[in-house]
Parts: sequence; structure tokens; C-alpha cells
Amino acid sequence: MQEHKPSADIQGELPENVAASQSAAPPSNDQGAAAQPDTMPSIEETLRQAELKATEHYDAWLRAKAEGENIRRRAQEDIAKASKFAAEKFANAMLPVKDSLEAALAVETQTLESLRAGVDLTLKQLIAAFQTAGVAEENPLGSRFDPNRHQAIGMEEADAEPNTVIKVLQKGYTLNDRVMRPAMVVVSKAKSA
Repeated sequence: MQEHKPSADIQGELPENVAASQSAAPPSNDQGAAAQPDTMPSIEETLRQAELKATEHYDAWLRAKAEGENIRRRAQEDIAKASKFAAEKFANAMLPVKDSLEAALAVETQTLESLRAGVDLTLKQLIAAFQTAGVAEENPLGSRFDPNRHQAIGMEEADAEPNTVIKVLQKGYTLNDRVMRPAMVVVSKAKSA
């Protein structure tokens, strides 16, 4: 009969990898602590952090709101100044015209030639002021009648093509291509047969 070997001997006959796994010691507390999840912060700590963030966001919101109000207020002031002083450039261009007219009236002994020269100079200053301000003269003589830019006072038979401006009673004016005053005109019509 065969003899049975004690269990200690049986262990010796196991393959090396099985024996090594059985003899491995359980992990130490240091390794186990690293494998455990972090502990959750306390409710008080979480609340304190949330309150800090809320305060930070509220302060940022107040600053943004104040900045928005300042921008709105400055824009309103700029609009008010722009409308109040819109004519400043034109008024400055008109000052020399007024000075010329006053100088012409101040001269006591005028000749017709000096008066005419002064009026001509004043007209040139006025035309320059208009050009600076973007005011253009509309003299449509000989052009096609445009109801958006001209005001027809009457119609006359003429050798011109029908609906052609044949007389300008009063010149029109535009400000940056927008009609300020339409030209008052007489328009041609076809001759009766």
C-alpha cells in the first residue's frame, strides 16, 4: 500500500505560481487606503463653498449691470449732444457769410460795382458752406420730370419731349441725396393736333 504524504508535502508539490499566490500576504493598510475612494466633504464645507461662489457670481453680475447702465447713459448723452450740436459745422460755415453781409451794410458810400462784388463774394461763401454741409443744388432744366425730386407747377406745350422740365421757377436742394426742397418746375406736354 502506498503511504499518504502529509498535507505539508502536498503543498510542496503544487506548481510555483499557485503556491506563490497562496503565500501572498493580504495588502497592507497603506495600499488599501489608496484604493479607497476620497471621503466626501462635509455638508457645511459644501454649503460654504456654494455661498462663496454665489457671492462671487453676484458681485460679477452687479459689476456687469453697472457697466451696462454706464454704457446706456453715455450713449444717451452722446445722442443728446449729437442732436443738440448737429448744426454746429453748418453754423460755423455760415458765420463768414453773415460777416460779409454785415460788412456790406456797414459801408456808407457804396458804388453799384462794389455792392455787386460784395454780393458775389457772399454768394461764393454761401455755396462753399452748402458744399461743406452736403447741401447740393437741384437745377433740373432740360431733364426728365421726376415727381420724387420736382414739384410741377404747370404744363406747357413745347418742342421738347413730353414730361421734360422746360422752366425752373425755383431751384431745389438736397442734403446728402435726400430732398430738402423739391425744384418748382414747368413741364412740357405734347402739342395739340
